[in-house]
Amino acid sequence: MTISPSPLATSETWTDARLLYALEEVVETELNRHLTVAKDWMPHEYVPWSEGRDFDGVMGGEPWAPEQSKVSAIGRTALVVNLLTEDNLPSYHHEIATLFGRDGAWGNWVHRWTAEEGRHGIVMRDYLLTTRAVDPVELERFRMAHMSEGFESDNRHSMLHSVAYVAFQELATRISHRNTGHHSGDPVCDRMLARIATDENLHMVFYRNLLRKAFELAPDQTMAAVRDVVVNFRMPGHGMPGFERAAAQMAIGGIYNLRIHHDDVLQPVLRFLKALDISGLGPEGLAAQEELGLFMEGLDGQATKFDERREALLARRAARREAAG
Repeated sequence: MTISPSPLATSETWTDARLLYALEEVVETELNRHLTVAKDWMPHEYVPWSEGRDFDGVMGGEPWAPEQSKVSAIGRTALVVNLLTEDNLPSYHHEIATLFGRDGAWGNWVHRWTAEEGRHGIVMRDYLLTTRAVDPVELERFRMAHMSEGFESDNRHSMLHSVAYVAFQELATRISHRNTGHHSGDPVCDRMLARIATDENLHMVFYRNLLRKAFELAPDQTMAAVRDVVVNFRMPGHGMPGFERAAAQMAIGGIYNLRIHHDDVLQPVLRFLKALDISGLGPEGLAAQEELGLFMEGLDGQATKFDERREALLARRAARREAAG
């Protein structure tokens, strides 16, 4: 099945201001839909406070040690990465408030999104410290280093680039949180991250629906933006200390890797948008669509090679453990 752009679509270049105005009604509709389905929840209810005790330092408590953590090694790595990503919320808010504005439906969404995202960092940090899941000193030092660097989006080319990016990134974050919970080894952690993942999924739906409307209005520009975002995609936490090593561990551990990125993030959003089936595009849109299709084919091949290497590595590890008794 192929789809065509809206009759209102033109090949002319839309400015950010014009697109923001044209999409305002859609933002209001999507915000109202979001508010009807998003369930209020309390971060403190997901933290096992009874497990908490004083740390060393001014309180004179017990210093942290790895054996105090219930969470698996890969769970600890992923939890730190996920929390540090959430910690940069002030920078994310600045980025989208500057781009989308603080007035009207756009502004209402920006503030609502920020308020909901704020819960994620609150509950994750409270859980990690109360259960002694990770080293609190290292966590705070990482937070200071990461936030001191600030955050600058890779997708400042246009508002379409930003909308396209978050449509994929919110789903990627949901998947990362959900898989971290599954691999954490702690049911309390799994339940907490499932709650966070529900929010992230709703945020993805908001941006995905907005992107679909953008395809109707400015198909060539939107296709080019989607192409750019998919080809150059990076998670927002890429600048944090030790990210590359942590990302490699998370990939091997099944938290987030090329196969997950291709199958569970890029493909579902592209299928929903029917991005590879849209007809009636101009030269710019057609070129972007063809590049997008070729990139996805290549990424699938890369993911297959990664899967093979990962399986071989895990088999070697299992053999070593068995040999060690």
